[in-house]
Amino acid sequence: MQRLTQFTILLSFAFSSPALAEDSSNSEDPSPELSPLESKHLTNLRQVTSGLPRAGEGYFSTDGKQIIYQAYPVGYPFYQIYLQDLDKNDPRRISTGRGRTTCSYFNPDGKSLLFASAHTNPNLPTIERDARAITGRRRYQWDFDDFMDIYTCDLDGTNLKQLTDAPGYDAEGSYSSDGKQIVFTSNRDGDPDIFIMDADGSNVRQITNVDGYDGGPFFSPDDQWIIFRSDRDEEHMLQIFMISVDGKHEVQLTHNLKEVNWCPYFHPSGKYFVWSGADYSRGPTFAKFQLHVMDIDFKDGQPTAGTVTQITDSPAADVLPVFSPDGSKLMWTSTRGPKGTSQLWIADWKRNDDPPKSP
Repeated sequence: MQRLTQFTILLSFAFSSPALAEDSSNSEDPSPELSPLESKHLTNLRQVTSGLPRAGEGYFSTDGKQIIYQAYPVGYPFYQIYLQDLDKNDPRRISTGRGRTTCSYFNPDGKSLLFASAHTNPNLPTIERDARAITGRRRYQWDFDDFMDIYTCDLDGTNLKQLTDAPGYDAEGSYSSDGKQIVFTSNRDGDPDIFIMDADGSNVRQITNVDGYDGGPFFSPDDQWIIFRSDRDEEHMLQIFMISVDGKHEVQLTHNLKEVNWCPYFHPSGKYFVWSGADYSRGPTFAKFQLHVMDIDFKDGQPTAGTVTQITDSPAADVLPVFSPDGSKLMWTSTRGPKGTSQLWIADWKRNDDPPKSP
């Protein structure tokens, strides 16, 4: 039975009429100073997106020179996918410009990318009209649109190809490091679970099959494990898990049901991962999402939770963190800018862990 029709997390992202508003912040805005705690781990903090009402969930190209992310276009109520050079504020829309889109990711070959889109939804005009009518503050949420499917395209948005066509929501996709496989979330079996398919959309196999939401999956750097978030223990109270790519071995890494722990992402060394967590013991209104890293220890080939270190302590919301391919930078979505809108921020990462050597 479908347990979730829509998943919501209050991140205190303030905005008013996102379809009409424009974020006037730019690279000349003063960057907030890092706190003493943050300065232990980060340096050279700067904002990398501006000019769009909201932007976030960004990922690096394999060479680290470009980023792909989702953002609200001015005048439209749903995220679209944008690509830009890391050292320029030159966003180019890649998605179709219609419908909900989310979860973009570069192909390791550097020539193409994937994203999820519901632009084929036949009810789109009504959905757009209703979305435009919403004003004021609202929660960050993602909807399990039954017309959401995974697509690939070239870096300029051309050569669009649909990879999934099963009834239901297919999204939250990302590539293995060799580009041969895609891990993604689908509710085709009744509730959101983790699936893997070949890069051309063939050979789909289910990896998790537990009541509740399993989502946000990424391969480990060696492609042997998948890290993901799940609320299987208590609805909406996300915790972090790892599962082997064959689905036979699973490990829970966070266990506090008074906290929401989500959006895990591996450092390329494979020695630890970063994620965002918040204390929900007083409810979502008081929850502050901050970034943490957890060391991963392997005993007898099985991952175990290691030391946890808090990375940020800003009053703003810090979520959806990712490392650059060389592990030297950390990028995440934050409301710490002068306008208080969600945008992408980046900083140099001070912990020295060499990425694994190529075989």
